[in-house]
Parts: sequence; C-alpha cells; structure tokens
Amino acid sequence: MKLNANIPGGPLAEKWDRHRFELKLVNPANKQKFNIIVVGTGLAGGSASASLAELGYRVKTFCIQDSPRRAHSIAAQGGINAAKNYTNEGDSIQRLFYDTIKGGDFRAREANVYRLAQISNNIIDQCVAQGVPFARDYGGLLANRSFGGSQVSRTLYARGQTGQQLLLGVYSALSRQIAAGNVEMFARREMLDLVVVNGQARGIVVRNLITGQIERFAADAVVLATGGYGNVFYLSTNAMASNVSATYRAYKRGAFFANPCFTQIHPTCIPVHGTYQSKLTLMSESLRNDGRVWVPKTPGDKRPPGQITESERDYYLENRYPSFGNLVPRDVASRNAKLQCDMGKGVGETGLAVYLDFEDAIKKDGEAVIAQKYGNLFQMYAKITGSNPYKEPMMIYPAIHYAMGGLWVDYNLMSTIPGLFVLGEANFSDHGANRLGASALMQGLADGYFIIPYTIGGYLAGTALPEVTTDHAAFESVSEEVTNLVNKLLAINGSRTVDDFQRQLGNILWEYCGMSRNEEGLLKAQKLIQELRSEFWQNVIVPGSDKDFNQSLERAGRAADFLEFAELMVIDAHSRKESCGCHLNEAYQTEDNEALRDDENYSYVAAWEFAGDDKAPHLNKEPLNFENVELTQRSYK
Repeated sequence: MKLNANIPGGPLAEKWDRHRFELKLVNPANKQKFNIIVVGTGLAGGSASASLAELGYRVKTFCIQDSPRRAHSIAAQGGINAAKNYTNEGDSIQRLFYDTIKGGDFRAREANVYRLAQISNNIIDQCVAQGVPFARDYGGLLANRSFGGSQVSRTLYARGQTGQQLLLGVYSALSRQIAAGNVEMFARREMLDLVVVNGQARGIVVRNLITGQIERFAADAVVLATGGYGNVFYLSTNAMASNVSATYRAYKRGAFFANPCFTQIHPTCIPVHGTYQSKLTLMSESLRNDGRVWVPKTPGDKRPPGQITESERDYYLENRYPSFGNLVPRDVASRNAKLQCDMGKGVGETGLAVYLDFEDAIKKDGEAVIAQKYGNLFQMYAKITGSNPYKEPMMIYPAIHYAMGGLWVDYNLMSTIPGLFVLGEANFSDHGANRLGASALMQGLADGYFIIPYTIGGYLAGTALPEVTTDHAAFESVSEEVTNLVNKLLAINGSRTVDDFQRQLGNILWEYCGMSRNEEGLLKAQKLIQELRSEFWQNVIVPGSDKDFNQSLERAGRAADFLEFAELMVIDAHSRKESCGCHLNEAYQTEDNEALRDDENYSYVAAWEFAGDDKAPHLNKEPLNFENVELTQRSYK
C-alpha cells in the first residue's frame, strides 16, 4: 500500500493555513448530527473532547481511570515548549521547528513539526486563559527555563507539576461540556477492540472494569488518545495502567504501526533499587538547568561524593559537549551515562547511576531559590531514596519514558483506517527518533485543541457515512472475539503470574532492544519473546471472574498484547540498519560513539501492516523529504 501523508503544497510556513482553508466544513447546525468517540482523557483526549463538544458535535469519551484527572499526563513535570521568545534570546517558530527536527535525528515529517511549532504559542494563550498557574518572572511575564537540545529558554512551567496543572485546565473545559450535556463520560472503561464497517472506523467494544460487562458503542468517527507503550519494558516511568492494547488492536484491524522500536530513554530517573520494583520515577529534565552531572574519574571509586574532590570528578557532559553541557538532548545524555557506567565509573551500590549535583547552584543562589524552582521534586526524591538532595547529589540513571512510535497518521492525524484519528503519544508524529524535553505536552494539546477540530470536520463533511448501530454484524463479531479472549485467559489456570511474564519480557527488551542493540541480540530477543509468548498462553494464572472488578484480568489482556507487540518492536529495530536518536546499533556509530544515520537508505517512516497471526508483518515506507533543513550529523559540541 502506498502511504499518502496528505501533506498540503506550498511553502512550509503556509501549509497549515492553506490546508485549513481547503478542508471541507461542517455547517454549525449539522455538527450535532455527528457522533464522535474519544478514547482517553489525558491532555490530547481531554482537549479533543472539550473542543469537539464546544463546536457542537455529540461526543462520547472513555476513561480507563475513575476520573480524567488521573490520566498519565499529570506525571509530566518540567514544562511545555513554545516559541514566545519572552527572553529575547532569538527564539522563533523556525528555531523551534529546527531544534525539534534535529532533536529527533531527522526522522520526522517537516510539515507536522513546523505546524507544531506554529501552534505552540496558541497553546500557551489558551492555557493562560484557562487559569493555568505558569511561573512568572519579577515583571509579570511568563517565566522560561532551558531544556535539552536547545540553546534558548523556551520552556514554560508550573514548578515541577506542569502536566498536572495543564490537565486541570483541560479537565475544567471538559467538565463544562459534560455539565452542558455535550460530552457523555464513560469512566472505568477499557477499549478492547475497534469496530470497522465497510472499511471505516465506526465504533469500539469496551469492558466495564467495575461490572465486567462487554459494551458496544457506535459513532461516525473514532479518536484514539490512549498514550504510549513504554510499559512493554515493565520498568518505566509510565503509570501502571499505561498500555498498548488500544493501538495494537487497532493495528490488527488495519491501522499501520509506525516506528515501534523508537522509544525515549530519559536520562534523569531514580535508579532501580530492587528486584521486585514495579515502576521507575522520573526526576524532571528541568533539574539539568542547575544540576551538574558527574562521575568519579577513577573507575571503581566508591567513596561518598563529599570525599571526592573537584579535581577527581569527571563532568563528562560539560567536557564532551561544551556548547550544550548538561542540556544535551535526552538520547545523548542517556547514552553517555550508560557509557560511564560501562567503563566502571558508575556510582551507588549497583554501579548503575551517575550523580546530579546541586552544590554549585545552592552556593550561588541559595537553598531557598532552588527550593522555589524544584521543591516538590526534591521532596519526592528524598521520600523515595531517603537521601537529602540539598546536602548530597541525586543519583540518576536512564529509563524508558516515552514512545515516539505509534499508529501511523497522515497530516490530518488520520490512520490508515478511514475515520480512525490518533492523537498525542498514541501516534508516531512529530518526534522522530528522539523527543525533545517539554514537547510531549505541546503535541498533546496541539492535537486536541487546534488540529483535530479542523481535520475531523474535513473527514465528516466529505465522507459518506451510512447509519450504523451496535446491532450491526460487525459489532456482534468483535464482541464475540473479545469475550472469547477473556474466557481463554481465565481458563488457562497456570502457575506464573502476569507480572512475572511482563518482568521477563521487559528484561529481554531492555537487554537486547534498549539503548544499545546488535544483530545477534535482536535475533535472540525475537526467539526469546516467541518462547515466552508460547509459555504465557499455557502457564499464566488469572484468578477471579470476568463478572466483576478484576485487575489481574485487566493486566493479563494487556500483557498478551505486549507479548505480540514486543516482537514487532524487535522486527522494526532489526530492519533499520542504522543508528538514530537513542537507538544505537553497535555496528553503526561514529568514531566517537555517536549515532550514525544512513540517510540514503533509511530516511523513511517504517509503517508496519498486520498480515495475520503468526505471520511476518509487512513493511510499508513513507519517504521523508527534507526541503527546508539540511541533513547533518547531529552535534551538540
């Protein structure tokens, strides 16, 4: 299948305005005739539901938690990017666009990324109008701080809880539409499958997580905003409920999955501290504004940090990347932390950590100023580790954080299934092979507030949509498949828990498809995943019933999808004979161990097409054409 990204013609800066003008419109009086399903209530899903309902569409919104306020978007700490240039440092839409393209190692679409940079300023105006309490400077302007991959301060923030504050703004807009009767909210529902009728997405089948009932819902279009798949690694910074099921089951219905091996590894996480740990905690990238990263110069030096003198410390990011220092992009910082630990210079009991030290910042500005900037982060670190970061350095190590891959979408954010739109982290768009910090919140809100209200209208106005109800044979068939899967999981009655399988899967992926990978390891990983999946279906134990609240059953369904999706990730990684972003194939690196791209052969989006159970997926390629930026070897030195 030839992929059509539907990128409008004309100069880059004019594409979005031109496209909005050319899109067909739905008459305001006719919008109430259309039903739209939105799955997910984070920043992307919540803002989409509120915006579409405000326009007059009838919206059904599905939330896996008990409240939209529990969406994983609240976990974003550091800030949100925008090209406001309040600091007068020379920022612009063009510079934000270039930093994002370069930060993604030139593996994203120019048109989508430029649109994101254009919309960034509108997002801030929207959120300020909603009352989001961004930090402000002495003069009253919105305060900015720096993030990795940029030499200007463009990140707006609300202490270390920016995601939470932005989500409260979204939640207020969504609540208004719920109260007005324009949004019907379905909490504690998990989407288990997509319903496709005559080639169009026309509804979903969900499980009521309280009663266990399988429910059907029909619509004229479906919007997925279900987040990322980082929990395939088991240990990640994602919320425990984050999963791949909605997008993976849409993939099995015909939506192509793009770049599944592209995952973000965040350098600033609290290191693993126990065998039975179930998740990892992120320390915001904003800490690298004032914290200095270092390790002892001598391998095996296990003295307390206070006993290691300045001359005995290796500030390796500052030394190797003098232009950007500690604010290199996440992939660069992560690879270098791993390299130091591989050299035996890691700190802590495991040796899998480096120091993030605030001693100089506290001496310069005082503890009160640092507390004002990062107080809640310091408090969180102290509670988890028992160490006071005001008195001794934090210990950090890279961890899985974000999914750059996701369902393939065109410029309208529509998947290869007509009528299925995908927003935020659930799609592959905008971030290439590495996401710059503070760009996730930007993309989620851009997609929900400012893109989908236009593009979904163009689809609805220009598409024949015969009436479909939940009595249709397609709904009956999908409901039966979902029910059979649930019953199959409950009937196995093996001896290993779901978490046991997921932990082993995560270990395989981290070892062979993590920061560093090679041909032999990827082939081994594929075989190990196949064996683990086979054992899962023979030996997993899922206690309880399908007729009530059963979290073991929930996790089992998600694990089953992870076990299939993991193999797709490895296949994708194996097919890409290059290194880009944090995805270092050991056979492809520069003399100084930086990622070495192959632009001649791999400058494309890998869009995988489901070919059937136990059959190899088919690779479709969307060529990436760069007309406005020069492809160069990334350098932050």
